[in-house]
Amino acid sequence: MLSDDIWRFVSRTPVLFVLVATLWGGSFVAIEVGLHYFPPLLFAGVRYSIAGAIILGYAVFAADRWRPAGRDEWLSIGVVGAFIIAGHHAFVYIGELYVSGAIASIVISLSPVLTAVFASLVLGRRLSTTEIVGFVIGLVGVLIVADFDPTNAASASAVGVGLVFVSVVCFALGGVLLRPLRTDLPVSSLQGWGMVSGSGVLYAVGGLRGETFAAVAWTSTAIASLTYLTLLSGVVAFLVYFALLDRVGPTQLNLVGYLEPVMATLFGWLLLGDLIDGTTAAGFGAIFLGFALVKRRALVDIVRSALDTDDADESASWSERNAVAPADD
Repeated sequence: MLSDDIWRFVSRTPVLFVLVATLWGGSFVAIEVGLHYFPPLLFAGVRYSIAGAIILGYAVFAADRWRPAGRDEWLSIGVVGAFIIAGHHAFVYIGELYVSGAIASIVISLSPVLTAVFASLVLGRRLSTTEIVGFVIGLVGVLIVADFDPTNAASASAVGVGLVFVSVVCFALGGVLLRPLRTDLPVSSLQGWGMVSGSGVLYAVGGLRGETFAAVAWTSTAIASLTYLTLLSGVVAFLVYFALLDRVGPTQLNLVGYLEPVMATLFGWLLLGDLIDGTTAAGFGAIFLGFALVKRRALVDIVRSALDTDDADESASWSERNAVAPADD
């Protein structure tokens, strides 16, 4: 039947990979649009309180276990909530008050490089000379994207890129802090609890900043932006991510972060008329080069796996299987 053929096509790994990148790439533009109607931290809090409740509900029915047990599992939820959800998204949303979603997505693509650096500092893993060079090139890429000028370091672009860079620091540090924590809690349960707890932090900090629901302009555009971020990017994309994690493993799946800026740029151009210039594109190229140097062995393994089988499954440790998703927005 035609419907069966369509389903077989849609369920293929490359299609799902592009789907996740498209949904998460579009998030940056949806945030950029929604910030015209919502205070930033309240906006992020509403998104993740709803998405987290849905993901947690999914975990109740689909996961082997949804209730955390023991110190390490509660600490894991605390790390995801504080660093991956609250810290990361707080600085992304505030940063996008100053820069476009496309530029924010490019800066966030530095996260795998920064994760490797934090792993060396926190876990004692020694960086090779090539990895250090990759990290430096990645940082240069961020400075290029920011169009950094020492005589005008307080420009809107520099401030926005700086805030988004802090969000990358939060995300990368959170991912590294998760690694020593031994937990068999399924990734959907971990993400769901992390979203719910992180949204509470966002509400609290937003309240301290004076953000209230009275400041929200509930227009059709605002509702469309929130719906996209909550249901498509916050629920559908994560469910597809969970499926892909079992198929290809975390290292391959992290590459989705380098397709997200492409999709964010495309959506920004189609919906808002935003375009990135040659300098910004060069910065993204430098960030990707830094990633390729830091992750060169993993990239070689991915190519070998792709040559061996279409849907090669990558064996992963318990910590990798329970890792958080790539920095989506």
